[in-house]
Amino acid sequence: MQKPNFIPLLLLLAVGLLATFRPALPTTIVTEGINAGDTAWMLCATALVLLMTPGLAFFYGGMVNSKNVISTMLQSFAAMGIISLLWVVVGFSLAFGTSFHGLVGDPRTFFLFRDVLDGKPWPLMPTVPLMLFAFFQMKFAIITPALITGSFAERINFKSYILFIVLFSLLVYAPLAHWTWHPDGFLAKMGVLDFAGGTVVHMSAGWAALAAAIYLKPRHSRNAEQVLPPANIPFVLLGTGLLWFGWFGFNAGSAGAASPLAVTAFATTNVAASAAGLAWILFDVARGKKLSALGFCIGAVVGLVAITPASGYVTVPVSIFIGAIAGVTSNFFAHMRSKSRLDDTLDVFPCHGIGGMVGLIMTGIFASKAVNAAAVDGLAYGGTKLFLTHLLALVIVSAFAFCASFALLKLTDLITPLRVTAEEESVGLDMSQHEERLLAGA
Repeated sequence: MQKPNFIPLLLLLAVGLLATFRPALPTTIVTEGINAGDTAWMLCATALVLLMTPGLAFFYGGMVNSKNVISTMLQSFAAMGIISLLWVVVGFSLAFGTSFHGLVGDPRTFFLFRDVLDGKPWPLMPTVPLMLFAFFQMKFAIITPALITGSFAERINFKSYILFIVLFSLLVYAPLAHWTWHPDGFLAKMGVLDFAGGTVVHMSAGWAALAAAIYLKPRHSRNAEQVLPPANIPFVLLGTGLLWFGWFGFNAGSAGAASPLAVTAFATTNVAASAAGLAWILFDVARGKKLSALGFCIGAVVGLVAITPASGYVTVPVSIFIGAIAGVTSNFFAHMRSKSRLDDTLDVFPCHGIGGMVGLIMTGIFASKAVNAAAVDGLAYGGTKLFLTHLLALVIVSAFAFCASFALLKLTDLITPLRVTAEEESVGLDMSQHEERLLAGA
């Protein structure tokens, strides 16, 4: 039995008690300009995005070995609980509050969701309630730290993981969301186009994953060349299906309305995933490997990642090209990673980091104001400025996400050890961290 620790419970109760003194009672709830159809669609889209996190749990859980399935899946579910509360308390304010020099929002703006229920709609989503916009964005904030978990799977202390995702959400995710999606954010003012999170979600998670893989060093089993096979490929298939389904809310929901733009994003999302899944397994065949269910699933997710920043700016035929390029590129980097000493357990950086960067570059090339009047033309249509802006943004976001995440990993490790002991790793995190087993009696 481990030593009792009342501090986390007391902290949660303190937040709950504070909330009773600041209940954020509305004055007059805004109804003018609210469109019932848009609101209905955004409610569905918000639910779809939340579904992606359980989907990710199955996707990652099926790929680790049988001693670590529960712990890996729980990391995603824990993010749903922790980031939801953090977002209400201060996360939404940091991302979308009154801008401080284009860098971060004022934490007081929507503290404990003050002025959210009765607030004016967000300027870029003027036909849905502000509360709905806030919850739609919450789901993005939830899945981003959950994506990182694949890089340090099978060797992280669960308590340290909790602390790290809190710090990451406040100090990396929220500023990036503000830079990119707040009208006063400095990347937005530069003209960066990120329709649904290629930089904010996938590049930030991918670079944080690379930092984690470097900082935590390889698993002992990898050093001993005794890595166990994936526990459950059907889990991976199920997770892929849930992610693919939920991604329609992720991308099409970012249109903010039930509109032709949402339909475009919906269509490009599906096509890019299809192309990338095929590209991944065909690239495997070209290298002399067999077709695999795991390969198609990983490739499809890479396609979803790559189309995310471009989904509302490009045509459906272009999305085939984006998916195919992303599938081949990420597969190549995953193969190179497997030959190195870097132990990114589930290839988060090759899939989300590389996939996100491919998507950002492709948006700079193929974005078209004919598709989205709010965009500017990319390099393929004479828009050199957008392309160069995206290259600069790629460097800025990559450097910030990697360096800040590495620093937060170090800070977390100073407070509470990030890695489990060699014995705990050998037993498996399901038992050593949670005293639970995948199979009863095993």
